[in-house]
Amino acid sequence: MTPETLAKAHQAAFTITRPWSAAEFAGLLDQRGVILCGDARSYLLGRIIGDEAEVLTLATDPAFQRQGRAQTVLATFLDQVKADAGAHVFLEVADANTAAISLYNKAGFAKIGHRPRYYTTLTGDKIGADVLRLTF
Repeated sequence: MTPETLAKAHQAAFTITRPWSAAEFAGLLDQRGVILCGDARSYLLGRIIGDEAEVLTLATDPAFQRQGRAQTVLATFLDQVKADAGAHVFLEVADANTAAISLYNKAGFAKIGHRPRYYTTLTGDKIGADVLRLTF
């Protein structure tokens, strides 16, 4: 997938917080350890460094939500982390994003912290983020 395709899908999926630009995706894709799982309908961009991994973003086009696609790309990423001998996976998720929190909880993630006023919404408001971790 091109950075432009990723940005377009991100814009469709992220309607409360600022979606990422094609330039931001291009910069991330050039970094060592970055993994892209999925397709334009649903994808996860993550990073593995040593025995730790991070979910950078997971986006599913609204037309394809509630079909198990996010669960599939998350499982694919977690399998890659395990194959690379990863011990922990971290992520931040908007504390109001109950669908995403449910997805991550079902995958075995647990809340380990909270970042107040972490994300800026499109209207300029600040919302908190939960920090989650999965340990293998």
